[in-house]
Amino acid sequence: MTTSWGTEALDLTAYLDRVGVPAQPPDGEYLDRLHEAHIRAFPFETVDALLGRAPAVDVRGVQEKFLGGGRGGYCFEHGVLFAAALERLGFEVHRRLGTVGPAGENARTHLLVEVVLDGRRLLADPGFGSGMRRPIAMEDGARRSGGGMTFGLARVPRGRSWGWELRKQRGQGWEPLHVTHESEVYPVDLVAGNHFVATHPDSVFRRMLVVTGFLPDGIHASLTQDSITLRAPGSPTRHGELAPEDLDPWLDRLGVRLPEDDRALLHKRLAELPSPT
Repeated sequence: MTTSWGTEALDLTAYLDRVGVPAQPPDGEYLDRLHEAHIRAFPFETVDALLGRAPAVDVRGVQEKFLGGGRGGYCFEHGVLFAAALERLGFEVHRRLGTVGPAGENARTHLLVEVVLDGRRLLADPGFGSGMRRPIAMEDGARRSGGGMTFGLARVPRGRSWGWELRKQRGQGWEPLHVTHESEVYPVDLVAGNHFVATHPDSVFRRMLVVTGFLPDGIHASLTQDSITLRAPGSPTRHGELAPEDLDPWLDRLGVRLPEDDRALLHKRLAELPSPT
């Protein structure tokens, strides 16, 4: 069977082997398990965009990079791969686009995955790098905790319609992350959004490196070209500077496996970026 999203192209066996989860009947517990396994297996990383390359956002291209190339990527790639796996496993899936930052100022350039189970809507976010381990119910005031982090979802007005604002708890307050929109999404929408994110000079991913992922001991690590942040359940968050010579070891630890030519290009590109102020 051929679909507009090309999910039939996914090597489901290779995907499940990589994330370490066998195929099971679709239910909430299995969805939670698969979501966490996905974000642990594949890092969030923006190397291609920083190098001026627009990565593939079709199933064949993403699986070649993630499964064949030992890499990760950003939201369009994660969402395409995760949604394809869910559909092949029998889940009801809807792709959704979101806005990071103020609505009306920023485009809908974040891809999320809505899953419907027994009439209940759940929002999966495998490609944001926030560390949200499991999907959250699409209900106003919903909360989901795990790994020392708590996320919330609120229904918020967006022009003449409504959206879903994902928030991350910071101390006693909430930090807005992005707003998911209800409109239908088509493959061409991802092509357009991906082109902007990867090539437009105003895209933040053209001006900085971002890599996040989980270490084997469960610590969630976030790095830029000059900083590293480590979060572990039950421990204070640690922030530090990242020296240029420490970048390659951290990329290796987080599963960003670059050929030597790309490593050299990445270091050259980072040296060209303005110094942080």
